[in-house]
Amino acid sequence: MLRVAMISKWHVHAAGYAKFIQQSGDACVACVYDEDAERGRKWAEELGVPFEADYDALLQREDVDAVLICTPTNRHKEVMVKAARAGKHIFTEKCLCLNVKDCDEVIRAVEESGVVFTISFPQRCQGRNLFIKDMIDSGTLGDITLLRVRNCHDGALRGWLPDYWYDPETTGGGAMMDLGAHPMYLARWMLGKPKRIQSMFNNLTPHPVEDNSVCTIEFENGAIAISETSLVSPMTPSILEVYGTKGVIMAAGKEIRMITAESQRLSADGWFTPKLPEDIAPPLRQWIDSVLYGKPVLFDLEAGRQLTELMEKAYIAHAEKREAQF
Repeated sequence: MLRVAMISKWHVHAAGYAKFIQQSGDACVACVYDEDAERGRKWAEELGVPFEADYDALLQREDVDAVLICTPTNRHKEVMVKAARAGKHIFTEKCLCLNVKDCDEVIRAVEESGVVFTISFPQRCQGRNLFIKDMIDSGTLGDITLLRVRNCHDGALRGWLPDYWYDPETTGGGAMMDLGAHPMYLARWMLGKPKRIQSMFNNLTPHPVEDNSVCTIEFENGAIAISETSLVSPMTPSILEVYGTKGVIMAAGKEIRMITAESQRLSADGWFTPKLPEDIAPPLRQWIDSVLYGKPVLFDLEAGRQLTELMEKAYIAHAEKREAQF
């Protein structure tokens, strides 16, 4: 049984993670820590576990094998470095840190301790995106010229996100840093190493961070990615489009259509709906399986660092109104 300490309920996914652990059958929530003691005590009571007000004391508890990090992003480095040095396995919400320098400190601590680390990249578990990645890697689409990824909701428009979600100090940014992580890590995974990035961020709502944002990224292979995200876009499906020299894929939500040079020869218009693979286990399940059973983790330290690198450069490009180089 993997005994997990929940580290903060700050992140909007924290409650869902705790529920997943409690229902897993081979993991349990051992205790709760929160930088907001009142919130933490209430959550611990709801979960029926102890509240630990002192994070350092929590890391000394013998009934804690691992920590699940849902603190404000600007605290990630501190809590993860301490956890690694205490020998606790780490699962963290995105982004890993707010800058690459802090990521490298976390990486050193985790590698020195040998604990299992996993970051939450759930859209890399979806059958749709696994299929698209395979089509790119196999050369079925030819050389990729453009990839467009759009991931949005209406949290800022409708006011269902907590007020602290818009604090630039703790979050490091707005829509792009939060929901935009998904398009960013998908683009990095599918297209390889980035070369340069441009950003355009703005606001529809009166928050101190952006709620509407687009980044354009050129990769070393010549492909261009358009990474779009918004907290003010209702009724928007998850969109992923890939354009190559030998084929095109257009996906919106669970609907996907594809055309290739070969399919054009077989039918009137060439478009068809491919059969998709099943989703794979979500990141949290992968982490539990890795700690308990030695199974591999797909979303590791390097993946986390790559996402932070994209985010750091995206915000530099926005703040300085220039193209940022990698």
